[in-house]
Amino acid sequence: MAYLFLLIAIVAEVTATSALKQSNGFTRIWPSVVTVAGYAIAFYLLSLTLRTMPTGIAYAIWSGVGIVLVTAVAWLWHGQRLDAAAIIGMALIIAGVLVMNLFSHDAHG
Repeated sequence: MAYLFLLIAIVAEVTATSALKQSNGFTRIWPSVVTVAGYAIAFYLLSLTLRTMPTGIAYAIWSGVGIVLVTAVAWLWHGQRLDAAAIIGMALIIAGVLVMNLFSHDAHG
């Protein structure tokens, strides 16, 4: 269940971060509402995840997957360009999350 909560938390955080750009400094109401609601959902579900998953593992997954997904959204919807260094960096982030999750003795509590 922890991984499901974490996955939903990551999606909520990515949604909130993407809406944050659209909120124009919290001057546009609906993107601002999505931002606040998304972060509230994300942190609530992260707190549930931390009941059974070690903080370091959960945060590594949260931040690593979140970085990659926010970058993908920025590339797809906001026209952000990704150079070779950015793509290699994201691949290394994914590799790091996988190594921690698959090989750490503490990954599953």
